[in-house]
Amino acid sequence: MGRDLTLRHWAGVTLLLGLIGAALFFIITAPSVFHAVRGRDEVLPSGFVANAERGARLFWAGGCASCHQSPRAAGQAEPSPGLQLGGGLRLNSPFGTFIVPNLSSHPQDGIGSWSFESFARAMREGVLPDQRHAFPAFPYTAYQRMTMTDLADLFAFLKTVPAVSGRQPDHALAFPFHIRRAVGVWKWIYLDGKAFVARTDQSPVWNQGAYLVNALSHCADCHSPRTILGGIEESRRFAGGPSLEARSSPDGKTGRVPNLTSSSDGLGAWSVEDIEAFLKSGFTPDFDSVGGSMAEVITNMGHVSDADRQAMAVYLKSLPPVPQQP
Repeated sequence: MGRDLTLRHWAGVTLLLGLIGAALFFIITAPSVFHAVRGRDEVLPSGFVANAERGARLFWAGGCASCHQSPRAAGQAEPSPGLQLGGGLRLNSPFGTFIVPNLSSHPQDGIGSWSFESFARAMREGVLPDQRHAFPAFPYTAYQRMTMTDLADLFAFLKTVPAVSGRQPDHALAFPFHIRRAVGVWKWIYLDGKAFVARTDQSPVWNQGAYLVNALSHCADCHSPRTILGGIEESRRFAGGPSLEARSSPDGKTGRVPNLTSSSDGLGAWSVEDIEAFLKSGFTPDFDSVGGSMAEVITNMGHVSDADRQAMAVYLKSLPPVPQQP
């Protein structure tokens, strides 16, 4: 009898602890709780009018077309003409396959019915209008640094792109990575909610480049090694790492994403002018041409101004050396 009471006692304690743990998980993973702690409730300046033309510059600097452009049709030699942002690109990763969503102005299948507030929260906090967490394949850890006015200009431009019908299917992720609620825990580790802060000890050109590289172009998202949870290893930011693109190719080879720091195995021998020319033409100082997904990045960079490319080059050249891991 006493043994039965003891077993029931421990079973009750275990059940209670399980309920407390589930309640804590539900609370800390709620988008509203994260927003209350790390969100930024900002408003646009009084009298501000969004500029779609300036938003186009932000769109290309952000590389949005690289992921969201509709894939080429079967038998079509070139990608879909114009800005057909219907999504559909498949991004392979150790967690499964992410499928890029429709970013066009279509009211049902794209973001045509989104409010600016919903767009800004998705960009900064990775929360969709239906209050679900967006998976961090969407680089909101970088976009969180964007200013409110830049977000408004970008949103104004996206309203002008053609509507493309067709909602993309959900991601094909392995268990337990498909559980969106668990992304709330990931955000507490990797999403700090902080705005970009210009450094007073650096020039305006350097600060412009730092903003473009870190907030818009999210260069570190590809050019940095990742932790086991998929976050960037901050101590090795920009030091290159394994190429998921190569790993997911038919031959299964594990390629490398180049080191962008001033290390000898990175951009150490490159000048600011070399980096600037590369961003414009896609040719390295020894006249090798870029390939893979970086070719699309160069296409995007062709739409930004010379001043923006120069600023990015100045910033990248200033990165301290971090040798790439073997």
